Amino acid sequence: MNVGVAGLGYWGPNLARNFDELGDLAWICDTDGERLAAYAIRYPDADHASSFEEMLADDSLDAVVIATPVPTHYELTRQALEAGKHVLVEKPPAMRATEMDELVALAAANDLVLMPGHLLLYHPGVQKLKELIDGGELGQVLCVYGNRVNLGIVRTNENALWSLGVHDLSVILYLLDEEPETAIAHGRDFLTEGVEDVVFCYLRFPSGKIAHMHLSWLDPHKMRRMTVVGRDKMAVFDDMELERKVTIYDKAPWKRAETYGEWQTRSGDIFVPKIATSEPLRLECEHFLRLVGGEGDRQKVARDGAMVVRALERLTDALRG
Repeated sequence: MNVGVAGLGYWGPNLARNFDELGDLAWICDTDGERLAAYAIRYPDADHASSFEEMLADDSLDAVVIATPVPTHYELTRQALEAGKHVLVEKPPAMRATEMDELVALAAANDLVLMPGHLLLYHPGVQKLKELIDGGELGQVLCVYGNRVNLGIVRTNENALWSLGVHDLSVILYLLDEEPETAIAHGRDFLTEGVEDVVFCYLRFPSGKIAHMHLSWLDPHKMRRMTVVGRDKMAVFDDMELERKVTIYDKAPWKRAETYGEWQTRSGDIFVPKIATSEPLRLECEHFLRLVGGEGDRQKVARDGAMVVRALERLTDALRG
C-alpha cells in the first residue's frame, strides 16, 4: 500500500511515523520548505513535495492522509477523492454538513474510503465501553456524559466545542449508535471575543437516552472522562488514569415489591478490567489500511463521520442562537 501524508505540523509527524513503521509511507507533503526538508531526511525512502497536486499526480499512490489545518480539510479531501485516492482525514473532515455530505457521496460513488481521524474510537478503553454496552452488561443505557476540561491550552481560532467537543461527541455517537434528535449548547467567550472558552452541551436521542458534555480550558482540573450509566451497572473511562482506564461499578437503582415500588439503590463490587496499552493511533492507521485493502464496511466510517459533523453544526447553531 502506498500512502502519502499531507501536513507535517502538529499531528502529521505522528501519522507519518506510524505509516512508515507499517511500511506504507510513500510520500510526505508540506508547504513549509524547511519542515519538509527535515522530514525528507528522516524518511529518505519517501518522495516529498511542497505541492499537494504533485503528490496526487502519482498514479501509484493508493491513499492520502490529510493532517493540515481544519479549514483546508474539505477542499483537499475533495481533490484527493476526485483523484481516485482513499482518504484518512483529521477531524473534522468538513466544517459544514452540506460539505461533508458531498464528500460522503463522492467517496461512495467511487468506492473509496473516507475515514475521519476520530482517534478516541480506537482507544482500547473506549472499545471496552462499547463492548460493555453492546454486550448488555450495563443493562439499558440511560445516559452518557463527558468531562473534557483543563486550564489551557487557550485557543483563539476555534472554540471549546470544535477544539475539545469533537473528541467526546464522536465517542458518544459511537457508543450509542444513534443520531441525536435534540442538540443544545450554551457557552461564553470570556477570554477572546467570539471564541467560547466554556461550553455545556445536551443531546437527546430517539431512544430516550441523553448525553451531556462539559468542555472548557478554564478549569482547575484536568479531566478526560466519560461516564456511562446503565440500569444494571455503570462504567467510567478515565484517560487520565495510568492503570484504571475503565472502572465498572455494580451500582444501580432497584425496586423491591414489598416497599410499594419505592426506588432504592444497590451497591455491589467494583471491577477494573485489564485494558491493552496499544497506541490508539497505530490501531487507527491499521484500520484504515484494512479498509483500503477491502476489509470491513468502508462506507460506514464515512457515514459515522457525517453524523458527527451534523451534530457539531447543530450544536454550533444552538451556541450562537
